[in-house]
Amino acid sequence: MAQVASKFTMFTHHAKTFENLILSLRNSLLKTGVFTNEKVAEIQVVQVINFDIHLKRGFDGSRFIERITECVPVKQVNPYTFDFHNESSLEGKLDKFMDNATHYFQKVTEVDTFRSVNIIEFHNGEYQVCHRISKANVDAMKDSMSPEDAKAFDQYLDTYFADVDVENDRVGSIGGRKIIVE
Repeated sequence: MAQVASKFTMFTHHAKTFENLILSLRNSLLKTGVFTNEKVAEIQVVQVINFDIHLKRGFDGSRFIERITECVPVKQVNPYTFDFHNESSLEGKLDKFMDNATHYFQKVTEVDTFRSVNIIEFHNGEYQVCHRISKANVDAMKDSMSPEDAKAFDQYLDTYFADVDVENDRVGSIGGRKIIVE
C-alpha cells in the first residue's frame, strides 16, 4: 500500500463492488504477513483509498465509467469508561469492566471502518451526481491546485453539486442531476 511520498497512486483491480475492493486489498495485506489483525489491515487500506473509478463494459464491448465512489473513513469513537475507579464494591467494578469489555468486542467485530459513497453514477446514458464529495477530500484536492484551478473547481462544485441535500447528502427525490460531459 502506498502510504507516503506520493500525491496519489493509481492501480487497476477487478473487484465488482467497492466493499469487495477494500476487503480484497485488506486480505492481500494479511497474506503478506505484515499485518495479523484484519481490522488494522482494513484501516490501512481505508486510509489510502480515496476514490474508486469503476469501469464497466457495455453490451457492445465499449467501456464506460459506471460510478465514482468515495471512501469515507469512519472515525472510531472510544466509548470506554474508567468509572470503575469510583465504584466501591467488587461487583460494581466488575460491572464497569464488563461494559468496557462489551464495547471492546463491538469495536473489534462490528464497527465499520469506512462508508462507500457514490459521488457520480451512470444511469440511462447520463452521468448523474448522487452525493457530495466530502469536505476533507475537496480540501485535499484544492491544496494541490493553483489558485485559478481551485476557483474553477469551486465553480464546478457549485454548478453540479449545489442541489445536493445537505441533510441527506442526496440529490433530489429522483436520485441524480445530469452532468454535462464535454
